[in-house]
Amino acid sequence: MLSTIDDSTLTKVALALGGEEAVQLIAHLKGVEEITDDEIANKTCIRLNTVRKILYKLYDHSLVSLRRTRDPKTGWFIFHWKLQPDQLEGFILSQKRRVLEKLNVRLEYEKNHDFYYCDSAECKRVPFEEAVELVFHCSTCGKPLVHFENERMINKLSGKVEILRKELGE
Repeated sequence: MLSTIDDSTLTKVALALGGEEAVQLIAHLKGVEEITDDEIANKTCIRLNTVRKILYKLYDHSLVSLRRTRDPKTGWFIFHWKLQPDQLEGFILSQKRRVLEKLNVRLEYEKNHDFYYCDSAECKRVPFEEAVELVFHCSTCGKPLVHFENERMINKLSGKVEILRKELGE
């Protein structure tokens, strides 16, 4: 489990979710209790549509919260945004669980299939069933297919799965 969430972790998450513009946006959210999307756009010189797009992506992951009010003059909604750094740990853990699930699926696929390849960098390896259909010739370059030993791949995936399981306390 994560013990502390620091600014560098928050920056890395922002970068992953929305690039450099998200990092700028987060920097402005950190300095205030609450801010509108218009104010962020004006301070960062990022287009309002882009600011909103990033904010909604962060909102989808519960990293920011939203309070909506109505402008008394125009009747339009004003969105007030607030950073929720306390939700960052949960976000990171859920992402790790998602990665672990994908790695487990890939690991099972690697363990349960025999692969063949033509030893050409541009061509992909194929499972046994597909190699049989291709009469053990590469569909891209036509070279003969030979057995691909995937034990190294299985070991690498197993190692990553084990590391994530330990981090998640499983």
